Amino acid sequence: MRRTPSLPVLFVLLAALLAIALAAGIAWMRLNTRSASSADGTGGEIAVATGIQIGGPYSLIAQDGSRVTDESFQGKFQLIFFGFTFCPDVCPTELAQIAAAMERMGPDAQKIQPIFITVDPERDTPEAMGEYVRHFDPRFIGLTGSRQEIDQVISAYRVFARKVQEPNSSQYVMDHSTFLYLLGPDGEFVTMYRYGTEPEELAKSLKGYVDAAG
Repeated sequence: MRRTPSLPVLFVLLAALLAIALAAGIAWMRLNTRSASSADGTGGEIAVATGIQIGGPYSLIAQDGSRVTDESFQGKFQLIFFGFTFCPDVCPTELAQIAAAMERMGPDAQKIQPIFITVDPERDTPEAMGEYVRHFDPRFIGLTGSRQEIDQVISAYRVFARKVQEPNSSQYVMDHSTFLYLLGPDGEFVTMYRYGTEPEELAKSLKGYVDAAG
């Protein structure tokens, strides 16, 4: 006769399953997120596990005050980086790398739309975003929005972001993951790059995707 597991045994089994799920989640976060404070400047394309959904619809405000969505860039590749304008080093370094890669692509760069999305909408107004991205390349579009809108898009892209209070200061910084995301002309996720990917390497990879799209 088959015995039904007792209630304590069921609790143990349930706890074990939850522990396994939690461990898998932690492993994913450790493997696929890198904070701004621990980026090592090495990179290239990152393999994403099958079944992991990255990206999705968004509706945000551009530096000119207009509302744009993921569909606003249909027909172009979107190269998206998340950060904030008060960022002391990681963000300006990465945006400069992207700008340098765009320069190396020549006419093919017209098929790429570089986008900078803030993780700090409380301070990053459309005007602040516009002034910031102009320092790197006039082709950049800076996007901000309400806290809810930003939370939605960083969740869709699995971006890690949290406020960190500076010691002995009234200001805070944002600790955030530093991946660079590439979407295809159809708006679907294509690949992602590590922080610090050299402009030559990034330009070569982007050109490969542009050429393959025809």
